[in-house]
Amino acid sequence: MAFASFLGRVLFASVFILSAYQEFNEFGVDGGPAAKALRPKFDAFTHRVHSQVGFQLPQIDTKILIAGAIALKGLGGVLFIFGSSFGALLLLLHQLIATPIHYDFYNYESEDKEFTQLFIKFTQNMALFGALLFFIGMKNSIPRRQHKKAPKTKTY
Repeated sequence: MAFASFLGRVLFASVFILSAYQEFNEFGVDGGPAAKALRPKFDAFTHRVHSQVGFQLPQIDTKILIAGAIALKGLGGVLFIFGSSFGALLLLLHQLIATPIHYDFYNYESEDKEFTQLFIKFTQNMALFGALLFFIGMKNSIPRRQHKKAPKTKTY
C-alpha cells in the first residue's frame, strides 16, 4: 500500500516538476516564451482586479513571476513526492495564483471558442487544487503514531 501511495504522488507531482523543468530550460534573459505569453494575461488580470475591487496591484516583472512559478512547482513537487504537506501547500499556492491568470475565461464571451478551451483548462486546474486540498486533509486526519509506554507492573 505504501508503494502505491508513493507512486501516485510521483505521478501527480511529475506534472508540476516537468512543467517547471521546461520553463527553466526556456527561461533565458527575458523569461522565455512563458513570460511573453503571461504578460498580456497578467496585465488584463491586474486591470480587472483594479476595476472590480478598486485595488491596484503593483507592477511586477514577468521574469520574477515565472521564476517564482518555477520555484513553487519544482520545490513543491519534490517535497510532495516525499509526502510533505508543505510541498502540497507550495503547489496549492501556485495553483491559487496561476490558474485565474493563465486561464482567463472570464475575459471572453461564452460563445467564443477560447472561452470553452480556457474554461475546461481552468476546471482541470481546479481539480488539481481540490486533489491537493484532499491530500492535506487526509494527511492531517491520520493520527500520528505515539510510542506507547509499557504498563508498569504492580508490585504487591
